[in-house]
Amino acid sequence: MNDLATTVLLVDDHPLLRKGLQQLIDLEDELTVIGEAASGKEGLQLAIEHDPDLIILDLNMQGMDGLETLKAMRANDVTSRIIMLTVSDNDEDVLTAISYGADGYLLKDMDPEDILEKIKQAALGKMVLSEKLTGVLAQAIRKPDVSQKANILNSLTSREFEILKLIAKGLSNKLIARELDISDGTVKVHVKHLLKKLNLRSRVEAAVWMINQQKGA
Repeated sequence: MNDLATTVLLVDDHPLLRKGLQQLIDLEDELTVIGEAASGKEGLQLAIEHDPDLIILDLNMQGMDGLETLKAMRANDVTSRIIMLTVSDNDEDVLTAISYGADGYLLKDMDPEDILEKIKQAALGKMVLSEKLTGVLAQAIRKPDVSQKANILNSLTSREFEILKLIAKGLSNKLIARELDISDGTVKVHVKHLLKKLNLRSRVEAAVWMINQQKGA
C-alpha cells in the first residue's frame, strides 16, 4: 500500500457495487480503499473512526439514506470529501446533496473509466459532477440576491477572499494550505467563516457562486 495514497471509504448497501468499485479503485496506485460500509449508520461510524480523505456514498439505501448519512457526517465534523454516487438524477436530490455539504454528485450509469477519472479528480480536491447535472446546479445558484451577496463579499477579509478564489478553482483545503503556506486547520476556520458570511452551506455552493460572480464582474 502506498502511504501517500488517497484513502477511500465506500458506503453502499449493494455488495456487488462495492466490490466493483473496490476493483476499479485497486487499479490506481494513488487510491486505496480503507473501509466498506453496507449502511449509512455503519458508514458514519467508519467515517468518524478512520477520517478518510474521500467517501463515496450511495443515495438510496435502506434505513438511513445517503442524504441523512451525509447530513449526519457533516454534523459530526467529518471533513472528508464526500461524493454521492447514485442512480438518481433528480434535481432536488442533487441540490439537497450539495446544500448538505457533498463535494460532488456522480451517476452510476457513467462508464466505469469515467467514474474512476472523477474519483481521481475528487482526490485532487476538485468538485466532480456528472456532465448532465452541471446546468441544474448553475441555475439553482443564480439567485436574485446576487447584488446583496456582492455587498457581503466586501465584508470578507482579504485572506477569506483569497481562499474563496482558490475554492472556486476547485482546490481542497490541503492544497489551499500549501498554496498560502498556512495550516489545514487555519484554512478550515476561514472556510467556515466565509460560508457563514455569504450564507452558503457548502464549498461547492461557494465555488459555483464565486464563478458566477467572476463571470458577472
